[in-house]
Amino acid sequence: MLTALAAVLVVAAICYMQLDVILATFVVIVVATLALVLVLSSDWSEHSTYEQRELARAQKRAEKWDRNAGARAKDRALWEAYQAKKAAGDPD
Repeated sequence: MLTALAAVLVVAAICYMQLDVILATFVVIVVATLALVLVLSSDWSEHSTYEQRELARAQKRAEKWDRNAGARAKDRALWEAYQAKKAAGDPD
C-alpha cells in the first residue's frame, strides 16, 4: 500500500513539474485510480470458497436447531394435544 502511495506521489510530482496543471491533474487521477484498484485487488483470490461459506452456514443452522429443540418439542406436544382434542370432537 505504501509502495503504491509513493508511486502516485512520485508520478504526481513529475507530472506537475513537466505538464500543464489540468493535464497533470488528469494523469494523477488516472494513476491514483489504477493504484487503488491494484491495491484493492491484490488479495482478490484469498477469500473463502463457496463450499466453506456454506459449511459455516450449515453449522450455524444446526446449532440454532439444537438450541431450539425444547421449544419445538413443546410446540409439537401442544399441537398433538390440539389434534387429539379436535379428533375427539371437542368444539373448542
